[in-house]
Amino acid sequence: MRETILEKLDVIEKRESIKILHCIESGSRAWGFASPDSDYDVRFIYVRPKNFYLRLDRTDDVIEWQLDDTLDISGWDLKKALILLHKSNPTLFEWNSSPIVYRTTDEWQKISAVINRYFVAKSGLYHYLSTAKRNYSEYLKGETVKLKKYFYILRPLLACKWILAEGTPPPMLFRTLMEKYLDEEIKPDVEKLLDMKMNTPEIGEVKRFDRVNDYLDRSIDEIDGIIAGLPAEDARDWDELNKIFLSIIV
Repeated sequence: MRETILEKLDVIEKRESIKILHCIESGSRAWGFASPDSDYDVRFIYVRPKNFYLRLDRTDDVIEWQLDDTLDISGWDLKKALILLHKSNPTLFEWNSSPIVYRTTDEWQKISAVINRYFVAKSGLYHYLSTAKRNYSEYLKGETVKLKKYFYILRPLLACKWILAEGTPPPMLFRTLMEKYLDEEIKPDVEKLLDMKMNTPEIGEVKRFDRVNDYLDRSIDEIDGIIAGLPAEDARDWDELNKIFLSIIV
């Protein structure tokens, strides 16, 4: 599959007249709990020729290339990515730290070298907590639940715990978060869920794990209370990102 993905990247570059700066795997494969039939979530950052950025009319800043049962391929324009980085968008930090990299460049390394300076802990906490809350309210209230939804709640909550303790972007791998910040008493249950997730098709459902649900309830309330008391953080400067942007599009 890796070779197939690399071939598709070549096609995208040629047909779209772009250069792909960084391309990674996102989603469950990068998080370390893919199901046997999980698709490939391929994400990339690209740059266009300089004149594209000097136009007065609005231009597209996203390429959505393929979406089917096997491959989900899309990318963000460099300008969009840097604007979102200035806002401390958690997606950029995840793409930068993905353990599965299909392609990268010296240009991306300029961004990677400074990216963590733009991480705002409170923004990251709000993002991960809202993700956990949304999935919990939508998917974990019944007697049976979709297996993968447990991890769509557990991972963002553990990411919050990482941010609160470390003050840095959380790692992608679920097991790294789990081993460091998951309460010991529910690790056996989560290990069981993890084994089931990695050996069950994506649509698999299980009977609700009450101890895990109780842990999720407590963690959501606890983190919610902590975030409410955190001070606002100063906005980051634009100068460094502007210099990087200009150095790449020249």
